[in-house]
Amino acid sequence: MHRMIQYADATVRPQVRRMWKDVFGDTDAFLDLYFRDKYRDDRTLVYIEEGAVVASLQLLPYDFSFCGTEIPAAYYSGVCTLPEARGKGYMSALMKASLFELQRKNIALALLVPAEQELTSFYGSFGFSTTFDAGNIDLPSLKELSGRWPGDLFGAYREFDSWFRANDMTVQKSFDDFRVIMEDGRLFDFPAARSLPGMARVIDAGSLLRIFGKAYPDISIALSITDSLLERNCIEFAAGKCRDVPYPVDIAGLAQLLLGYHTSEKAEPLRAAFPEKTPQMHFMLE
Repeated sequence: MHRMIQYADATVRPQVRRMWKDVFGDTDAFLDLYFRDKYRDDRTLVYIEEGAVVASLQLLPYDFSFCGTEIPAAYYSGVCTLPEARGKGYMSALMKASLFELQRKNIALALLVPAEQELTSFYGSFGFSTTFDAGNIDLPSLKELSGRWPGDLFGAYREFDSWFRANDMTVQKSFDDFRVIMEDGRLFDFPAARSLPGMARVIDAGSLLRIFGKAYPDISIALSITDSLLERNCIEFAAGKCRDVPYPVDIAGLAQLLLGYHTSEKAEPLRAAFPEKTPQMHFMLE
């Protein structure tokens, strides 16, 4: 039986789109927009069995504001398996392969929004942890934004960008991202939107810890990081003048600490070392 994981190409692209429609039930209008403006073969990993795509996922690039700088992040989109191919380990193999690909591409952080709450434990098995809470108030209206900038999409983007650019621990959008967001909004008459519940996975622990250490030079903490999948992340880190025995933290816990996710509820010394933040992810074409 011939099986393989590869990046998509023109020969399998129609299968990826068809599978997306069958699994998620999205409209052709949305799929036309997505596959024209967001989809790329070189961002799409597929699992092929006997010449047919049975599972696929996309890794969309975004910038993420982190400790006063912006880091490269990848957002998992269109994660799906054909119904008749589920339970055979195809998506598990794809998820593992995707992590190594992100590491190879020097992506620091991976993000996703589980399509169902039940999938949280599945993604948790690959080192993801919950780092984004669902918002309880509506975000500013894109419909009203559009009305304030008739015929000036870039002007609308500048205002949109001002809502989020200064926020730490936030997924940022380029002008091209915004253009697609607005087209998607028009398809559905600009429904109300809120911050999304989501998960994160550290891909480059060393890089993120160095950025964190520079942003908080007065913090003193020593950590011993473990990662069962990406061996490069198994490191020890010391900030400040700490000479204590390193505190053990797994890779899932590290994402919560670095993003400041409910860190006031953590035990010492973690609570004192990692400032609490409000990570945000929104307008992800969900």
